[in-house]
Amino acid sequence: MNALTIQEAAQTTDWSPRMLRYIERAGLIEPQRSEAGYRLYGPGELQRLRTLRELATRFGIGLSEIGFAQRLRRDEELAGAVNGWFEAEPRRPEDVPPADWLRWEQDKHTKLLALARATPGDNARLTEETHA
Repeated sequence: MNALTIQEAAQTTDWSPRMLRYIERAGLIEPQRSEAGYRLYGPGELQRLRTLRELATRFGIGLSEIGFAQRLRRDEELAGAVNGWFEAEPRRPEDVPPADWLRWEQDKHTKLLALARATPGDNARLTEETHA
C-alpha cells in the first residue's frame, strides 16, 4: 500500500498527530488502517487535509464548525431544527401579559437551569413547575 503513517502525514501536512486524530474523530477524514490497526494516509487523505486547511483559513472557521456543517448535511432532523430556529419569530405566550413577558422568560430560564442541575428526584417537581 502506498501510504504514510500518522507521523509522516503530520510532517507532510503540518497538522500534529493529535490534530489528525481529532480530525478523524470529527468525521472529517477517515484514514485507512493497516492490518495492525495503524492509521495510513494516502494521497486522497493528504489532499483532503490540505483543502480542509485552505477552507478553514479562507473562511476563518474552526474544525468544529466544519464538523457541525457536516453533521447538518447528514442529520435531517438536526438540519430541520436549526432551520426552524432561524426562521422562528419570538412570540409572547397568549396567557402572559406584555408587561410580564421579560420576567416570565427569566423565570423559565431559571427553572430550566435548575432542572439541568437537579437530582433525578427533583426533576419531576421542577418539570411540573417549568411547564406551568
